[in-house]
Amino acid sequence: MGRLTDQARAQKEAAIRAAMDRLLRGEIPAGGKCDVKTLAHASGITRAALYSTYVHLKEEFERRRDQLRDAGIIADPRDAQIDRLKEQVRHLTKRLEATQQENNDLTAFRTLALSRLAAQHEDILWLRAAASTGNLHDLAAVRDRRA
Repeated sequence: MGRLTDQARAQKEAAIRAAMDRLLRGEIPAGGKCDVKTLAHASGITRAALYSTYVHLKEEFERRRDQLRDAGIIADPRDAQIDRLKEQVRHLTKRLEATQQENNDLTAFRTLALSRLAAQHEDILWLRAAASTGNLHDLAAVRDRRA
């Protein structure tokens, strides 16, 4: 296979630049990313050709992509999805921590409530036993006598 003619080379460079512009605008093909592999595929050349013959365009693409990322303009929808998912994880982690704290508080409350109920049950059993032996006075009668 012979060398490219100037016209063929210019056409391929134009195809690479057009694909570069599409990717940097966020027009990412399904299954692709804003990377050199997708650039090569979208422009119809091999990655090897992009790394050897069109290295200046590959470097221009990477430089422009990095500038857009540094400026906060995300050209790759996957990056936006990753950022959104990271924020969702942070939010869910906070909710989980709050839920765990609430669960710990409720467990402590339950333990205290059961302890108090057990103590009250013991008091009731003691009072019933004492009442059955006649060792208790009728508190209502004592109150009525005072009045």
